[in-house]
Amino acid sequence: AVDSVLEANHNYASFIVSSSTTYLISIANAFELARQCYVYTHPSICNYFMLTTGALITNDDNFSGTVTADNVVRHLLSAGKTWKAYEEDLPKAGYIKPDVAKYARRHCPLSYLSDVYNSSSEKLNLVPFTQFTKDLSNDSFPDFSFITPNLCTDAHDCSLGTADGWLKTHIAPLIQSSTFQKGGLLIIVFDESASDNTHGGGRVAWVAVSPKFSKAGYQSQFLYQHENTLRLMMQGLGLTTYPGKAKSAANMAEFFH
Repeated sequence: AVDSVLEANHNYASFIVSSSTTYLISIANAFELARQCYVYTHPSICNYFMLTTGALITNDDNFSGTVTADNVVRHLLSAGKTWKAYEEDLPKAGYIKPDVAKYARRHCPLSYLSDVYNSSSEKLNLVPFTQFTKDLSNDSFPDFSFITPNLCTDAHDCSLGTADGWLKTHIAPLIQSSTFQKGGLLIIVFDESASDNTHGGGRVAWVAVSPKFSKAGYQSQFLYQHENTLRLMMQGLGLTTYPGKAKSAANMAEFFH
């Protein structure tokens, strides 16, 4: 299984020197860290689309259209793979809009995809984060999980310490689970930096966790962007075709045995 967790709006430098990100730093040190991961632009929405479609799609946080471009869900379905988006503060399965509590649709890119939005069955794979704990307990995770904390616990509106505590509470049990230990891959990445505009959206933290395949303590100095991550996640599921810029993106094979 492949899982991704999106954090928000902090520079790489603030993560790496912070005394409040002890958990994330600990797993970066134990597993793998990309030291030169840069994103495309500000605000965040286009970075979420790059992670799921390999294209920027829009730079408008108020975008409400339906995206027909090639995308990760289309490829998953073609390959017979299962997926879910675990969205904190989503009021019910299949909910799309408007924003409610600290759920922000712009941080849920799969909800815009025509393969999801126009399908009554696929739409039900957009689930409240409360389902995450149930699926973990029942060992019933899908092949691909897109995990989005809310606007506080992803560090968008609250501190890095708040986000780090959330990761320790919810993601540590995932990493420790027997199923994940046998071959899971987890990517934790920030959608954009806070103030850095290098390469468009700045340098961000990127951590990979794979107990079976990671090179312990490995740190990469190669420049990667979100399309590389998209390609990696799809390769982790055995897929061989990729949407958008992921088609020609460099592999991230250096991270794994």
